[in-house]
Amino acid sequence: MQQMIVKTIQTDLSWHNAPANQQMFERLVRDAADADLIVLPEMFLTGFTMEPEALAETQTGPQVRWLTELARETDTAICGSLVIESDEGYRNRFLFVTPDGRITRYDKRHLFRMGKENEHYEVGTERVVIHYRGWRILPTICYDLRFPVWCRNQNDYDLLLCVANWPAPRRLHWRLLLQARAVENQAYVIGVNRIGRDGKGLEYAGDSMVVSYKGDILVDSAPSEPYVGHARLSLDELRQFRDTFPAWADADQFEISRTQKRVVELQDEGESCSAL
Repeated sequence: MQQMIVKTIQTDLSWHNAPANQQMFERLVRDAADADLIVLPEMFLTGFTMEPEALAETQTGPQVRWLTELARETDTAICGSLVIESDEGYRNRFLFVTPDGRITRYDKRHLFRMGKENEHYEVGTERVVIHYRGWRILPTICYDLRFPVWCRNQNDYDLLLCVANWPAPRRLHWRLLLQARAVENQAYVIGVNRIGRDGKGLEYAGDSMVVSYKGDILVDSAPSEPYVGHARLSLDELRQFRDTFPAWADADQFEISRTQKRVVELQDEGESCSAL
């Protein structure tokens, strides 16, 4: 039976204080390390900042090296987003780091203009699907969740991950959208959000959830409380459901303009990518 044990870490973040957040996540990840995958929030070392000039690091910088070493030490894949400086500008970048040191990146496609994210970061141009331990995984970041075309399952993923800093006033939207994306795409959906108040005074309620391919909430969290969730996902059960209720077979075909699809194979020792 092809299963994946996933743990979700919902916590407050120290505003613009990467060393304090690193210390906290080291402890939390080590405590949660008996898993195949640990999911952290969006911008988990800084909070949702519009000051990348002061806080960004490069893809080869100490923050990414720290995350890589933590995955190796705990023998667990870890994912979440960081503020990264690239040759093209600043990115809100989702990183999926395996225990053997391989890193897959996805740059946020939909930048939150109401928070002026589009004025500080470059938009992502690739839809990325990660193949890991028999699972096909679609990474997304926060505001991406509102765009069903971007999240649409083209029979190419089993699990959608959404890491977020989603403010409490719109927590109902967050919860509804996580369930909607699961039902319409016949896939597991995991959403991990932060709690607490950030440096701009915004409140976050968390509501980190694991949702089944039928829309059932498998793991929930108390609002505004730190929480480590635990879920055991079954690929066999997902495939059986999709075989008996093959709504995916009647889906409309479409293409998203000005983007590429990148499939990243993390099944073997080497990473291979294909742009489709």
